[in-house]
Amino acid sequence: MPAAVLWDMDGTLVDTEPYWMAAETPLVESYGGTWSHEQALGLVGLGLEDAARIFQAAGVRLSVPEIVDHLTDSVMARLAETGVPFRPGARELLADLRAQGVKTALVTMSMRRMADTVVDLIDFDAFDVVIAGDDARRPKPFPDPYLQACEALGVDVADVVAIEDSPNGLRSAVASGAVSLGVPLMLPLEGVGAHELWPSLEGRTAADLADLHAAHARAVDAR
Repeated sequence: MPAAVLWDMDGTLVDTEPYWMAAETPLVESYGGTWSHEQALGLVGLGLEDAARIFQAAGVRLSVPEIVDHLTDSVMARLAETGVPFRPGARELLADLRAQGVKTALVTMSMRRMADTVVDLIDFDAFDVVIAGDDARRPKPFPDPYLQACEALGVDVADVVAIEDSPNGLRSAVASGAVSLGVPLMLPLEGVGAHELWPSLEGRTAADLADLHAAHARAVDAR
């Protein structure tokens, strides 16, 4: 087994990207601007403060913290209505990892208050560590969030698997040195550098992640 498995949240563990997009368009339009689906896709996996600056450039006359709080509140309200919208297979894989005694961390660019809300809604003890957007020294696509998670868990980044759904998040995982697994949702991940791509987590187990990690270790040893 890997020493730990590090999970992105939005789009990887939970299918909340549509919630973010639903909050973005009315925000921009309330200031007389327009916001396209393509622009929304460009923000997937990006740090919220960086995204807020893009909204300012689109005409939103709020401060960066005000934009971050507005979007976070909107998404949290949807979560309160719907519960945790797990991606297919994510809850089952996470539960299997916990049953096998594998350390886990949630590594997200969402604010900690939102990350904690999602974790609290999960009906088992899901994560040893949470690194949120307001904890990160530098946001994804920098490697810092994943490195901070490894520091908090007390593990070597080369001994972990990181799971991501977006190009920005995957670049962060790859740059950290983790064995990086891409599970695409809204954007293609070919050519971003993932060690492996899976179309879904459905039917996957802790043993599959162990095989992925072991195969990467053998490849490194063979060089």
